[in-house]
Amino acid sequence: MALEEATVKAQQSEVAAGTVSDEEEGKKAKPLGTCRLYHADCLGLEGLKNLADASVNLVLTDPPYFIDGMDDAWSPEKLKQKVEKAGAIGGLPVGMKFDPRQGRRLEAFIYEVATELLRVLVAGGFLLACMQPRLYHRMATAVENAGFEVRDLLMWEHGGGQGKAFTMNHFVEKMDLTREEKDALIASMVGGKTPQLRPIFESILVAQKPKEGTFVENWKKWRTGLIWPDFAEGQQTTIFRYAKPNSRKKVDHLTVKPGGLMERLLRVFSIEGHTVLDPFMGSGTTGVACVNTHRNFIGFEINEKYFDLAKKRIAEAEAQQELGESPK
Repeated sequence: MALEEATVKAQQSEVAAGTVSDEEEGKKAKPLGTCRLYHADCLGLEGLKNLADASVNLVLTDPPYFIDGMDDAWSPEKLKQKVEKAGAIGGLPVGMKFDPRQGRRLEAFIYEVATELLRVLVAGGFLLACMQPRLYHRMATAVENAGFEVRDLLMWEHGGGQGKAFTMNHFVEKMDLTREEKDALIASMVGGKTPQLRPIFESILVAQKPKEGTFVENWKKWRTGLIWPDFAEGQQTTIFRYAKPNSRKKVDHLTVKPGGLMERLLRVFSIEGHTVLDPFMGSGTTGVACVNTHRNFIGFEINEKYFDLAKKRIAEAEAQQELGESPK
C-alpha cells in the first residue's frame, strides 16, 4: 500500500471490499494509494457525511473518553499540562465530584457518530471502540440506540494503571475541629481511601451492524459478519493482554494504543483487503496496523499536530512494507 495525502479535508468514498472509485478520487483528492487521511472533524461537513453508504468493512477507533479534559473539545496542549502536573489523566473532574452531565454528553456525542458509522458500514460490519470502564455503558447505550447490535465487551489488560485513590487526612486537617477530634477521626479511617482501585484494563465495545439474512448469506454478499479467533497459540479470548507503549518517548500522544493490540483486533474482526475506518485517528496507530496487516484505511483527525504525526507514522510503515521489512 502507499499513503494518500488528501488535498482536501474529505471526499466521496467508494471503498467497499477495498475498491475505490477513480472517478470520485479524481474529483476531490490526489489518488496516491489505499490509505486516505483527512484533516477534518468527522462530524463536520467534510467528515463522515462524505463517505458513501455501505463503503466500510470495519470501524476500529479510540474516541474521546469525556473524562477530565478529554471531551469533544479537548486541547492536547491543555491536557498535557494537566498530566505533567498530576502525573496521570484524571478519570473524574477535579474534586472527585460526579456530574451526570458528563456521561450524558458522551452518550449524545457517540450517538451522533454511531448514526453515521451505521450508515457507512456494510451489513454485518463490526464497530470496535475503546472506552474508559466507568463510562462504557453510556457508549454502549448510544451505539445500540443508533441501530447497532451490542455483541461483546472486550478488555485490553495493560496492567500499568496508576493508583488514584487517596486518604482523607488532608481534608480532616482543614475541618474546624480540635486536634483531639481530628486525630480520632483520622484514626477511624486508617487505610481508607477514595473508591478508585488501580486500573489495569480499558474496555473495548464490540457492536455489529445487523446482518442481511443468515451469517452465510451475509458473508456471501458482503464478506463480513464472521470473526477469526484462532491463532497458533490458541483461540483469542475476550481479554487482550498488551503492555502500554512507552508513548511519550516514541509517539507524542498521551493515549496511544499498542500497535500489537490494534493488529490483533484487525486480524480477529476483518480480513486482508477490507477497508477500515477510524474517525478519531489521533497519532495513526490504527492506520499503521492496517498497513502492517494489509487492510485499506480511512482516517479522520481534527487536530493538525496529530494529523501530521499520523501521516508521518503511516508513511514510515508504508516504506517498511515496500522494503519488505518487518514492522517495528
